Amino acid sequence: MAIDGVEKGKKVVVVGGGIAGGTIAKALQPHADVILIDPKEYLEIPWARLRSMVEPSFAERTLIKHSEYLPDATVITSHATNITAHEVLTADGQAFSYDYLVIATGHPGSNELSRKDRLQQFHKDYAKIKSSNSILIVGGGPTGVELAGEIAVDFPEKRVTIVHKGQRLLEFIGPKASKKTLNWLVSKKVEVILGQSVDWESLSEGGVYVTSGGEKISADSHFVCVGQPVGSSWLHGSILAQSLDKKGLLTVDENLRVKGHDNIFAIGDITDVPELKQGFLAQKHASVVAKNLTLLIKGTPVKKLATYTASPPIALVSLGRKEGVAQLPFGTISGCLPGKIKSKDLFVGKTRKGLGLSSQLA
Repeated sequence: MAIDGVEKGKKVVVVGGGIAGGTIAKALQPHADVILIDPKEYLEIPWARLRSMVEPSFAERTLIKHSEYLPDATVITSHATNITAHEVLTADGQAFSYDYLVIATGHPGSNELSRKDRLQQFHKDYAKIKSSNSILIVGGGPTGVELAGEIAVDFPEKRVTIVHKGQRLLEFIGPKASKKTLNWLVSKKVEVILGQSVDWESLSEGGVYVTSGGEKISADSHFVCVGQPVGSSWLHGSILAQSLDKKGLLTVDENLRVKGHDNIFAIGDITDVPELKQGFLAQKHASVVAKNLTLLIKGTPVKKLATYTASPPIALVSLGRKEGVAQLPFGTISGCLPGKIKSKDLFVGKTRKGLGLSSQLA
């Protein structure tokens, strides 16, 4: 069947249904027979999950069933377990042939496989926060900082403590942005302990946590907000094993093709592109590869494929509902301006529209 001059017969298999995989599957629907393989039945807008922990109803817009935005694709709810030169194998015993393959398994994310269970987890997190007078957050990266900000703004009566093993918060961006973030948290009465970790074996029944420096922290509950390993362990026995670097990342060329494999692409956090691992960059990867696959399906020469250039270290971190800190190429800003850009809706409406959905629920 020809659509806009394209013979819709090429099979494109996308492994991973996060923001990168979901975006490219949506873009390729009109141009190919798309198969999305993902253990979850839904896409989660990842940068919005911390807001959902203090406002569970927010997640109604951020958890989107794959079938909602992929009406013309085939969705396989299973784990991919291996890749051969011609097929992707899944945990439920199926095999899917491909003409082109896109790996987008990034970071695993939540453990809940159904949308209903994920919504229930946000309600549990909310109840945990609401019932606690004191909360310990382990990890001072973007997840820990944003969670502390959400709690401090929505529940100012709570005593919040961050323990971070690094010497400053948000080490993935510049020291000026880190300092502005620290000052904001302190102004909201958040205690920040740097250069230490938590000794989990020392945890007592009374909720007393001991740090590596010997400090004792009393807290009714805790949240662990540290980095997750990249989702590439399933590739070690596949044809892509030799394409993984020491960090478990797939090495890609300027067209985001996996090196040594002309018909296999990688996008999002699983690539070795030297830039910060962020959702909006994963969306950019998806756009470039969607364009390239559309060109290849049309028979366009490889030399005319779009290229991707690593992004400079740009970051926008929310601090509650109205403020934020932004590191931009020209400098660092904090306060209400970056808050207006991101913090109010966390780009949820824009992301939903990009998937062909209404920004709000009907």
